[in-house]
Amino acid sequence: MHFEFTPRVIALREELLRFMDEYVYPNEKRHEEELAANARAGRPYAELPMMAGLKAKARERGLWNLFLPESEHGPGLSNVEYAPLCEIMGRRYWCSEIFNCSAPDTGNMEVLARYGTKAQQERWLKPLLAGEIRSSFAMTEPEVASSDATNIRCSIRREGDEYVINGRKWYITGAMNERCEIFVLMGKTDPDNADRHKQQSMILVPKNTPGVTIVRDMALLGVYDPPFGHPEIVFENVRVPVENILLGEGRGFEIAQGRLGPGRIHHCMRAIGMAEAALEMMCQRLVSRTAFHKPLSEQGVWRERIAESRMLIEQSRWMVLNAAYRMDTVGNKIAAKEIAMIKVLTPNNCVKVIDWAMQAYGAMGLSQDTLLTNFYAYERHLRVADGPDEVHRNAIAKQELAAYQ
Repeated sequence: MHFEFTPRVIALREELLRFMDEYVYPNEKRHEEELAANARAGRPYAELPMMAGLKAKARERGLWNLFLPESEHGPGLSNVEYAPLCEIMGRRYWCSEIFNCSAPDTGNMEVLARYGTKAQQERWLKPLLAGEIRSSFAMTEPEVASSDATNIRCSIRREGDEYVINGRKWYITGAMNERCEIFVLMGKTDPDNADRHKQQSMILVPKNTPGVTIVRDMALLGVYDPPFGHPEIVFENVRVPVENILLGEGRGFEIAQGRLGPGRIHHCMRAIGMAEAALEMMCQRLVSRTAFHKPLSEQGVWRERIAESRMLIEQSRWMVLNAAYRMDTVGNKIAAKEIAMIKVLTPNNCVKVIDWAMQAYGAMGLSQDTLLTNFYAYERHLRVADGPDEVHRNAIAKQELAAYQ
């Protein structure tokens, strides 16, 4: 395995680093001010005014849709090539949207690019690729353990030329955003099928369809997440045309497996960037503060934590690159074990680094005066999103035990 940057990745990485220095880091205060202004205006989920200009600059500089491996719709980067770029975007939890590389849009665009009909791609993929609209992935349900997709209860029933959808979803990332226009929804079209993995289907549901009701936004660790939101949504007798089904009835589990692989690795790539930023903040703090008559950076416990943080980050990075390499060479399905391993390892490692950084800042580390609380909430959320650790550990163990059974 060779993970050296290709000339193209070197050029894109340098351009992305310049963009971050010129436009992202200097706009952090403005980002917070515009969030507050939107809230005061009663529109907390509106797009921030600064984003349109930053997106235009990103497109001009060729930093757009970098996540898509299909050259027809994106630059054609492999997962290994995209990894160092995605990591840079992760250094600030809000900035991947600038490059049209944020979840859940990335996963939904991949679904539409791989499984969508020409009509579905024209109607929904094209505006998503252009950054004109946003989307959500409606899968998780409050009544069941949704990490096992076969548990999904949401009903998709065909009536003539329409499907009728009934169900309740929650923690649907991005659905509160005013620019969100389409849901990719997972439900059951054939609940009595003997093959539990053929019961589910995915279908496109426009957000403004009658019967779609946003009940409330859901907080993450007690904090809401505008302008994206993670709401609870009721779908009550929601009718959409049969043409909105993706790939066909009974193919939902198949699509979900294809979607979650890239989505999980992208989250892990961004998490590493976040941990790098936290380690940088930790070091800056330690060299600037004195306690017990000497700088914190000269005290043994903090040197140990710095060294441990570097090892945790490097461990995560190499594991993620290995998973990316496997996805590129043998495909997402065969690389499932490697994807499961990074889904457990990366957020756990990165949470530890961020927690140490918060301790270095003391009371300030728990406040809004650093980005660390945002980083911590994101990483802790990542440990549960797409299935808690136990789900992925079980998948890894099953593959290991298979050779002995």
